[in-house]
Amino acid sequence: MIYPIKLFSGTSNFPLAQEIAQYLGIELSEIEIKKFKDGEISVKILENVRSVDVFLIQSTSNPANDNIMELLLMVDAAMRASAQRITAVIPYYGYARQDRKVEPRVPISAKLVANMLQAAGVDRILTMELHSDQIQGFFDIPVDNLFASPLVIEYVRELNIPNPTVVSPDAGGTERARFLARNIGAELAIVDKRRPEPNKSEVMNIIGEESVKNHNCILIDDMIDTAGSITQAAHALRENGAKDIYCIATHAVLSENATEKLKKADFKEIILTNTIDISEKKLLPNMKILSMAPLFGEAIRRIHNGESVSSLFVR
Repeated sequence: MIYPIKLFSGTSNFPLAQEIAQYLGIELSEIEIKKFKDGEISVKILENVRSVDVFLIQSTSNPANDNIMELLLMVDAAMRASAQRITAVIPYYGYARQDRKVEPRVPISAKLVANMLQAAGVDRILTMELHSDQIQGFFDIPVDNLFASPLVIEYVRELNIPNPTVVSPDAGGTERARFLARNIGAELAIVDKRRPEPNKSEVMNIIGEESVKNHNCILIDDMIDTAGSITQAAHALRENGAKDIYCIATHAVLSENATEKLKKADFKEIILTNTIDISEKKLLPNMKILSMAPLFGEAIRRIHNGESVSSLFVR
């Protein structure tokens, strides 16, 4: 038996939620979310969800703590209203970078967030490009981790960039860069860097620098936070003779003066996705925003109908 489906959106990324609903050919269901004077969040589902397959769409981006709390309250409201199944659709999973103990006496914050979601009553997680795959193991419920690759590859192919080299800004992103390079017929290079402290990086050298000189380079990463790593990598590529430099990232966190750094880096084009709602003041003329609504919409459709979603996990 297939139960009715309803989509609800939190306040963090309403435009993406609307696009997902349009893809599915349904309307977003009504929910009331407001704040009291002291900052407490109030949530009220305005439709009957008894025996309904409920999907709650909420990126836990800045302000991360408010958005996480809002999602938890949405889950609790749906659970207490007797929803048949509750799927948290989290396009950007906050705290994902705190996924292990890197020094004594620190929390594993990504695990704590997973615990809270499960305790609230989530039955399933649908997300995109977790910072590390191990986070899926923090949950004791199904986790579907999508990748932006299919839509990114399609767009980059349309650009028809001559003599391309895909570059990972660090060793950890090599698999992501290799996959893109293989699918667009490009060379591969890696920026070797050292990070003296959080949000600060120092570029050391380029592995595969012969693939950079006189090539058009495509820097790709899972997220841009302060933009320090990606812009330093671009500077290193220019010093090694790169021509045009493109930048690709799935999650546009864009903290502090990241937009200003990206502007000064003089990228040919900056390709981002809408897993995080980007404010107008952070947009640049050379930014291209790819919508992930088709991927999320198709995953939601398949989950609801009990179909396989494995073919969507293209990396």
